[in-house]
Amino acid sequence: MTQQLAHVALLVHDYDEAIAFYTEKLGFQLLADTPLGPGKRWVLVAPVGSPSSALLLAKAEGPEQQSRVGNQTGGRVFLFLNTDDFWRDYQQFVARGVAFQEVPREEVYATVAVFADLYGNLWDLLQPKP
Repeated sequence: MTQQLAHVALLVHDYDEAIAFYTEKLGFQLLADTPLGPGKRWVLVAPVGSPSSALLLAKAEGPEQQSRVGNQTGGRVFLFLNTDDFWRDYQQFVARGVAFQEVPREEVYATVAVFADLYGNLWDLLQPKP
């Protein structure tokens, strides 16, 4: 049996502002933006060249979902963005206004720095070590 993680749902307040952040600030590609009926869309974004996984941008509905936007994991790093060139991507993200929460650091497993997306979800930008 072959399985792979395809999508991770990320709660957002607004489809268009989320698309703009992920495509303009992080350089992701918009894979799909399909209307599903009043106020609903199937929106997928992914890093360029990402072979099989994507973020499903899901518009939060109701007070419970709205309260989780930006904090789906209780303040822990939620998503991990691997890169083949940490410093290239770090400098591009800083130039585009991405909010890093710390200075880059060297760990045993990677060069890494935490950044926040437009809603405050925490991400690791990391270049794994061989």
